[in-house]
Amino acid sequence: MDPDGSAQPGSPAVGVVVGEDGLARPSWAATDPLMREYYDTEWGMPVRDERGVFERVSLEAFQAGLSWATILRKRPAFRAAFADFDPDVVAAFGEDDVERLMADAGIVRNRGKVHATIGNARATIDLRAEGGLPALIWSFRPEATPEPRTIAEVPTATDESAALAKELRRRGFKFVGPTSMYALMEAIGIVDTHLLGSHRRGTSGVWAAAPSDPSADAGR
Repeated sequence: MDPDGSAQPGSPAVGVVVGEDGLARPSWAATDPLMREYYDTEWGMPVRDERGVFERVSLEAFQAGLSWATILRKRPAFRAAFADFDPDVVAAFGEDDVERLMADAGIVRNRGKVHATIGNARATIDLRAEGGLPALIWSFRPEATPEPRTIAEVPTATDESAALAKELRRRGFKFVGPTSMYALMEAIGIVDTHLLGSHRRGTSGVWAAAPSDPSADAGR
């Protein structure tokens, strides 16, 4: 999930914005109530269960070319359409389900992405014999996390996200490029790209607030 895209408000050169509640957030989370709630409660918190990770991989695929705000508003409809992202149910979808989804105005109606999500569910099931999708994705956690002061300093892809995308494609996944996989890594806590000064920096329990500090090891 890539909320730092160009569709979001605010200049990339701007750091945190202090809201009326006194909390500092990036500009993309400073105005829209839905985005602010998502930022305050969910973005960057660890997700390690299969269904949760599969949902986020799926939504990353649907987000390609769109803003995350669009996907977030449609997420309840996506969950209803895709059986709450239960991989076993989605993997069994057939052409009748594809046509049902293509007629569902509540989601993003893209046939390629619909087929990819069904195929990715099947690939998720295949991974269970080797530790599962969450374990595979979390195995690409880097040694260090960025320390961005502005949105412009947040990477859009890294060697780890490129390697993750390559491995997922090898396993049969589609719509899993290096940029979308880095956004996934941000969203589920594998890296912490909360801006320095944000009230959410270091709150995931995975990384310390100041990774360059020797005490950062305590968060690993």
